[in-house]
Amino acid sequence: MHIQEAVASRHSIRAFLPTPVDPQTIRQVLTLAARAPSGGNLQPWHIDVVTGDALAGLRAQMRSNLMEGREPEPAEYAIYPPHLRSPWRDRRFQVGEAMYARLGIPREDKAARRRWFANNFDFFGAPMALFCSIDRSMGPPQWSDLGMYLQTVMLLLRAEGLDSCAQECWAIYPVTIGKAIELPPERMLLCGMAIGHRDPDHPVNGLVSDRAPVEEWLRFRGA
Repeated sequence: MHIQEAVASRHSIRAFLPTPVDPQTIRQVLTLAARAPSGGNLQPWHIDVVTGDALAGLRAQMRSNLMEGREPEPAEYAIYPPHLRSPWRDRRFQVGEAMYARLGIPREDKAARRRWFANNFDFFGAPMALFCSIDRSMGPPQWSDLGMYLQTVMLLLRAEGLDSCAQECWAIYPVTIGKAIELPPERMLLCGMAIGHRDPDHPVNGLVSDRAPVEEWLRFRGA
């Protein structure tokens, strides 16, 4: 797959087929992705892959948590700024409304929206997941390294005919995930990622989020 095709075809998949994913393929993807840029060559990412019985156990635990109505755990970082302004707030609202429109869930049906959101914690049915963490001594520049690594992973997955969904929602369960993957106390969880083959027939997978016009964010100087 050409790099342009991988970039254009990558988007968040929220309904996966149960088709197994070859662990050796994922090992190769994660290893090659380590060529992603990293300031000072720190390579601050730590990756835990979860599949098989381990993933089934985590799914069962999350189903139990949700059915019992347990409150989310204190997040260790803010997923979004507390006072998100326009245009960023508008973009977030618009993609959410576009997704629920595809699912046929109206805005006033809060219960149905909560049920759909719970699919995040089932990895949208994906047969494999990963979690990305970082040493607590690292700062914002190293967190940006994680983003470059994870984007490289997602593009390489597309090259293998696989799909993904990066999931920061796991940041609201740092204790649960920390126990599940035996995260040492000096490391902080950034996010999870669902990995697998998209369900081509599910309407949610037809959602491709808009991107702002280039005129809103690009400037050339001296050209």
